[in-house]
Amino acid sequence: MDAISRLLNPRSVAVVGASADAGKTAGRPVSYLLKHGYRGRILPVNPKASHIGELPCYAEVAALPEVPDVGIVLLGAERAHLAVRELAARGTAAAIVLASGYTETGGEGARRQEQLLAAAGGMRILGPNTIGLVNLTDRIVLSASGALEMEDFEVGPVGVVSQSGGILGALLSRANARGIGLSKLVSTSNEADLDLADFVDHLAGDDATRVIALYVETIRRPEKFRAAAMKAARAGKPVVAFKIGRSEAGARAAVSHTGAMAGADRMYDAFFRQVGVIRARTFDELLDIPSALATGRRLAGKRVAILTSTGGAGTLVSDELGMAGFEAPPPDGPTAGALRALQTGDHAVLDRNPIDVTLAGLKPDLLKGAIRVLQDSPSYDALVVIAGSSSLAMPELMAGAIRDCLADSPKPVIGFVSPHAPEVARALTRHGVPAFAAAEGCAAALRGMSEAGARDGGEADEGGLPPGTVEGLPRGSLDEHEAKRLFARFGIPCVRESVVDGPAQAERVARELGGRVVLKMLSAAITHKSDVGGVAVDLAPEAVGARLASMAREVESRAGIRPERYLVQEMVGPGVELILGMRRDALGYAILLGMGGIAAELFNDTSLRMPRPGRALDRREAADMVRELKGWPLLDGFRGRPPADVEGLVDAIVAFSEMAAQLGDRLVEAEINPVFVLPRGQGVRAADGVAVLA
Repeated sequence: MDAISRLLNPRSVAVVGASADAGKTAGRPVSYLLKHGYRGRILPVNPKASHIGELPCYAEVAALPEVPDVGIVLLGAERAHLAVRELAARGTAAAIVLASGYTETGGEGARRQEQLLAAAGGMRILGPNTIGLVNLTDRIVLSASGALEMEDFEVGPVGVVSQSGGILGALLSRANARGIGLSKLVSTSNEADLDLADFVDHLAGDDATRVIALYVETIRRPEKFRAAAMKAARAGKPVVAFKIGRSEAGARAAVSHTGAMAGADRMYDAFFRQVGVIRARTFDELLDIPSALATGRRLAGKRVAILTSTGGAGTLVSDELGMAGFEAPPPDGPTAGALRALQTGDHAVLDRNPIDVTLAGLKPDLLKGAIRVLQDSPSYDALVVIAGSSSLAMPELMAGAIRDCLADSPKPVIGFVSPHAPEVARALTRHGVPAFAAAEGCAAALRGMSEAGARDGGEADEGGLPPGTVEGLPRGSLDEHEAKRLFARFGIPCVRESVVDGPAQAERVARELGGRVVLKMLSAAITHKSDVGGVAVDLAPEAVGARLASMAREVESRAGIRPERYLVQEMVGPGVELILGMRRDALGYAILLGMGGIAAELFNDTSLRMPRPGRALDRREAADMVRELKGWPLLDGFRGRPPADVEGLVDAIVAFSEMAAQLGDRLVEAEINPVFVLPRGQGVRAADGVAVLA
């Protein structure tokens, strides 16, 4: 057995710093191990006690009669490393360190964490600052969480890994109250050694786990996490993540529009999409989605039948599903006929959607018949069954009726409990029908099922591009002309332009370009030139010299610097203005496409992709980005406009991503805003550019 297997299923556990007082935190681990039926050996270590209950207590780790598989360290941060060193010397596989006071507290805490790792040597560490772990499959609780005061737990196929100890207890108690069965729960916390990826990797191979739920604060080792998520995808085990810190997106001042529009949270969105992780949008969804996925059913389409015994609740669910992009079409002719044949009177309304059996009462035969008809119907991909107030008197009857129909079809069946009736919801969930007290939960569950079906198998593990050998590149922020020269080296078409330093030269260049021109200040220090009066468009050649002189004065008054160089560019158009950008952070790099120009951040109509390191986007991925934009109709001939050169735009997106892939970590940030997409057959032109090189 490897160290993580021994950590989750130890034959013996040493509890260092154990207390005989079960009311204290240090007394809980031994108490909980005994209470929940741990069948291995418990070895308390405390020099001040001879026994804890009937268990003999040992003065030190060296005095233990055997080598424990796991050590739970309950000492404070100042002494925990001493116990870790002793456990490592005995050959213990892993230690769980509960103490706080490490990297979460600053510099001195970081030093203590390094000391802890050094003391561990080759022994694995869970924590520090962790609440521990719970293996419900095998009734092994290595934790001090107060949630373990509960007597019994629902055991099932959902594994949980949380970077917060308190959240682990919250999920354990919430899942139990809802009848959602869990397999393993692990709090990784500071992740000095073992982290999210280690446990995703392990659970991907765990026979008792079918779905993995993650509470994420940050991903410290992206490539390791990527590999683990892909392993889970190949094993057919969906990973659902709730990532906190969604407000980070606007938190930092960025060099480019792309930096503000592709903030940290958008990067996580792209990263999760790329590695096949389904993102929970709320904390409730971190249980809602896994509970639905644990059934093993996948959603093949967007058409949902709603079977209700309360009209208002049916409308509520229908509305919420519609907002989430699902459809609730009426039954087709044969389905409507089969439904009408079920009723013995005129009470039920069975030929529309929601399918309302309100006046027919809660009759098991009618309920089963309607469910089977809807499962067989080609009109529907899933079924929502609504439990109204009449279900309160006999929750098991309704749950059993639905359960009896599940084997007849692989289509998803979920429940919505309209009254406050947690016992009804729990009965449904325990019978294999994930049930929700909010219509939003139904929509989230179906969304998760739909995404899981679309992402089964994960991405191919293909090699990336070799590192680029582009010579002679400067470091730091490039000015616009330098940035566009870089883009052109990778095949991105740019506008014709020349650098000038005075009015006479500017007028001469303008005449050579012919037609109307654009005049810009040239500076690596000021990227948003229009904000300080550094851009003038649609100038006649004879007006360029005078406009340059006035621009110099205006920029100096507004920005405190007097430009020394300028760009004279050809005017491009008519065309659609887009923004094409790249941003890099600890997760990797992302390519952003959006409606561009000076209002890019205002409209924030964007699409984002995060290629694997060293890989560029392919043409299909680039084309998907274009069609995801709300502004796509403007490119596709909206209201008689000439269709834009979408093929040329796709070429530019691929070339831009190849530049990012080949330059690797050297390219920190890059952006073209705007890139003009000209009418079909005329290509695209990069009209402005930003690039930052390390």
